[in-house]
Amino acid sequence: MSRTDTVDTVVAGAITLADADLDPYITHASTRSWLTGPGLPADSGLFSFAELTRRGGPHTVADSTGAPGDRLPAELRDQLVIGGLLGPGCLETESVLLDGATGEVSTTYFFHDRPDLMDRRPLAPSLPTLVRFAAATDELAGLRGQFAAYAGRYGTKAVAEASRQLLAIFEEGAAGAPAPFWRMAALIRPLALVAGPGTASGLSLDLPVRLLDHAFGRGAVVRFEEVDFPATLTHEPTRRFLRETGLPEDGFLFSLDTDLPLRTLAEYYADDCRGELPADLPLARADRLIRLGHLVDDHSLLVDGTTGAVFSWNEPDAVLHPLNKDISTLAFTLWLLHRERSIDEESGHALTTDTYDQLALTMIQVLSSIDPTGTTADADWHYWTELFQDEAGGVL
Repeated sequence: MSRTDTVDTVVAGAITLADADLDPYITHASTRSWLTGPGLPADSGLFSFAELTRRGGPHTVADSTGAPGDRLPAELRDQLVIGGLLGPGCLETESVLLDGATGEVSTTYFFHDRPDLMDRRPLAPSLPTLVRFAAATDELAGLRGQFAAYAGRYGTKAVAEASRQLLAIFEEGAAGAPAPFWRMAALIRPLALVAGPGTASGLSLDLPVRLLDHAFGRGAVVRFEEVDFPATLTHEPTRRFLRETGLPEDGFLFSLDTDLPLRTLAEYYADDCRGELPADLPLARADRLIRLGHLVDDHSLLVDGTTGAVFSWNEPDAVLHPLNKDISTLAFTLWLLHRERSIDEESGHALTTDTYDQLALTMIQVLSSIDPTGTTADADWHYWTELFQDEAGGVL
């Protein structure tokens, strides 16, 4: 087996295999040619094929589970493990499988204690198609290649055009029927183009004018007045955003505090909790943290009045966690959730039928491309990441 860093016309910096690495598993002629020629990407935003380098080539699912043959579904036993889908922090989630006889690519979750529960989900009809789809998705994320024309373009029109373009690539490569993973990629990933980098706002993002009004309804977006701000909210870009852009009053997963002027966390404890602040939260910090409202599962939504950083406060456990970089990326997150639910309803809930986990992964990747807060490998806990992945709760 070898790894080449030469640029190929299809795969740059590819992992390739020698003929001997493919025997006796891979008999499909064009698949053998691809693996010994163009190969698989060593650097992909969606997949890791490091499995091939770790194990010295492909290996069967049966070998990976070590389970008796009768406990593993027959259709999985001879499938070859070649890599994995990348999740938060570049950790592998589902395993990518290759059919050595047909060249078809699929995914599976490994249940080592219950291999009888394992199954396959289609991903691509061939390795060349998989590589082409992954490259197109990476080009969208980097606004290069086929999507270079979108550099500097933002807003709902750019989102719609990029979505149509990406979907056309997937449909052409899969005879009009791309796997659900790619269809949701075409519908969800372009949503990252809705807002450009912050220049005028002084925040992370410059949201399109009335983006929230159009999504939630103008009457459902609350804009605050100066009298609503506590003295410790001194971060001017945050004050301006709350005055001029506002936030949805009820964002499905959270509700704003609108009955009273915004209060500090210390005031909230004194008024509503009838208890003392946790000993490890100094009063000076609690006076600087301003409560915007509440999130589901007993969390408060807080903004640091000095820096503009946004936090979730676990009320029962009295634990503070970073939530968003600032108020603009919080607004983007709420819009992203709202738009995903609208798209899912328009598609007859096709996004959440049997592929909820892949949708959650896609949503986390879109959010982390805009705001990596809490989604890096060293993060111990992040409210949005946990919420997206909670299939039982079904927030998506």
